[in-house]
Amino acid sequence: MIEVSSTDSVKQSIQAHTFQAVYLYTPMCGTCQVASKMLDVVEKLPQAFHFMKANLNYLPEFASEQSIESVPCLILYRDGIEMERIYAFQSVPFLYENMNKISSD
Repeated sequence: MIEVSSTDSVKQSIQAHTFQAVYLYTPMCGTCQVASKMLDVVEKLPQAFHFMKANLNYLPEFASEQSIESVPCLILYRDGIEMERIYAFQSVPFLYENMNKISSD
C-alpha cells in the first residue's frame, strides 16, 4: 500500500486510477491498526483497486474538504467519483465484497 503525505498526492492518485481505495488513519488509533491489517489482506486478493494510505494528521485540508468524520476511514473511488465511504471495518470479506461490488457495476 502506497503512503502519501499531501492532499495533492491524494487527489492526483484518485484521478490517475480507475479504481482507487484511499485509507485514512492516524498512528495512535488502535482501531486503525486492526483496519490496516485487514486492508493488507484485501490488497493481496484479486481485485481492481489501487490502494493508498494517508496519515490524516498530515492532511487537514483533505479531511476538511471530504468531511471526514473519524478514522479509520476507507473511501472507494471509481473514475474520480466517491462511490462508498466505510468507517466500520467489519471483516475482510465485508471489505472485499464492497470493493468487488463497485468494480463490477
